[in-house]
Amino acid sequence: MNLPRIAVTVGDPAGVGPELCLRLLRADQIRTYCTPVVYGDLGVLRRVARHLGWPEPTAADVNDLRAIDDAGFEPGRVSATCGAAAYRYFTQAIDDSLAGRVDAIATAPLNKESLHAAGFPFPGHTEILAARTNAERSCMMLTADAITCSLVTVHVGYREVPQLLTTDRILEVIELTAAAMERMRGRRPKLLVCGLNPHAGEHGLFGDREEEWIIAPAIEAARARGIDADGPLPPDTAFLPKYRAATDAYVCMYHDQGLIPLKALAFEDAVNVTLGLPIVRTSVDHGTAFDIAWRGVADVSSLVKAVELAAKLARG
Repeated sequence: MNLPRIAVTVGDPAGVGPELCLRLLRADQIRTYCTPVVYGDLGVLRRVARHLGWPEPTAADVNDLRAIDDAGFEPGRVSATCGAAAYRYFTQAIDDSLAGRVDAIATAPLNKESLHAAGFPFPGHTEILAARTNAERSCMMLTADAITCSLVTVHVGYREVPQLLTTDRILEVIELTAAAMERMRGRRPKLLVCGLNPHAGEHGLFGDREEEWIIAPAIEAARARGIDADGPLPPDTAFLPKYRAATDAYVCMYHDQGLIPLKALAFEDAVNVTLGLPIVRTSVDHGTAFDIAWRGVADVSSLVKAVELAAKLARG
């Protein structure tokens, strides 16, 4: 059986991505279910390996894109050159996945400041993917054994959220989530949709009746299409154990509504999946961690889980 080839992007070279990729290459179990290929700079990876006293990676394990001078930047610092390199690693992996040269992508973290300093005004991986693949619809889902959350809005300020919520967008995220969870679980999933306001608006007492006029119609439309979805549920009680036990995935209206409970319950195990794309992409659920970059202490668990899920989804 041919194992799926997974492009593993280094992310920002000044962050924890290089050491995570080095740890990943040394994880024997990875090669039992996929062939990982690190997209980055061989010189950078070897510099980090020497710094930590670890074995250096071989050229066979790395797609050496030579996007940055391995001595021309410092770990833990925002840098336009690092942002440009991270963008290059990622977009090459996207293009290779679209062309069928790799079967899926798993990504180490970007630094948004570095990305913007390099002239790429994307909020993150998800938006780059949507633009590069011309995806008509997409959303971010973070998943772990304990909890799964999809996000209707992602990297925007709180005051922007109500204006971005539409019935069509919420229905889109419900549909993408239901399809993904059915693929992952092998059965029809149960979804729970959160409200936007405290107490899910409490019949118009809080907010501008978003629950009644925008969210509830999306849930009704999803049910009409055969999706098992309930809500809108008050966000402050939606994640209680009794609800989590009966729910395969949550649909959340904004970033922190879903990611606070998810990271509290499954920070080390959660995987970020971009839904709605013509390719498979997973990612770690954490940032570049500049404060501990290149110290050899970053936990590789999330990247291992991301690669594992990418391989599973690539196999269908």
